[in-house]
Amino acid sequence: MLQFISHFTERYSYLDSIQLALQGGCRWIQLRMKDATDEEVRPVAIEALRLCREAGATFIIDDRVELVRQLQADGVHLGKNDMPISEARRILGHDYIIGGTANTFSDVKAHYEAGADYIGCGPFRFTTTKQKLSPVLGLDGYRRIVIEMRAAHIELPVVAIGGITDADIPAILATGIDGIALSGSVLRAENPVEEMKHIIKVINHE
Repeated sequence: MLQFISHFTERYSYLDSIQLALQGGCRWIQLRMKDATDEEVRPVAIEALRLCREAGATFIIDDRVELVRQLQADGVHLGKNDMPISEARRILGHDYIIGGTANTFSDVKAHYEAGADYIGCGPFRFTTTKQKLSPVLGLDGYRRIVIEMRAAHIELPVVAIGGITDADIPAILATGIDGIALSGSVLRAENPVEEMKHIIKVINHE
């Protein structure tokens, strides 16, 4: 399970970043435009949705539940300060994917009970793409959360996020985490498309 989170850099726009990820074979895209207005996000989301549909990719929008419903995107990802997951589930029903950000086992448990479909868990390490960072988890943090989830019989896909590079992936997956979300490490690469292909091979143990 690999999720690409859109980002813009000096070289690439949000849509460029999504296009590069899709060309590299990623099939799960999250459009994240944290400080933009709904008016700014909408045209980007419409085009990103089209690109994802053409590529057969899952398309998630960060935070904007109403926009997800209007555009019929595949789902929404909700951070700690966004709409509660239970409220989003009430609005969207069960046809949409809802993900939630977690930093601790109690976050995971709360999201599970509220009806989340997956968890974005992090940060793995310090990351520059996010303000107001929660405590860094590292491998030990992930191991602990996975153990507590198993003990509580909580079965929910958990995606690691936050400053992850290709070299980190085998050790993260060895903790029992189900997937990886990344952004910066792909866009900083000399050739983002090739970097994405390489990351997919690492995840698939090829």
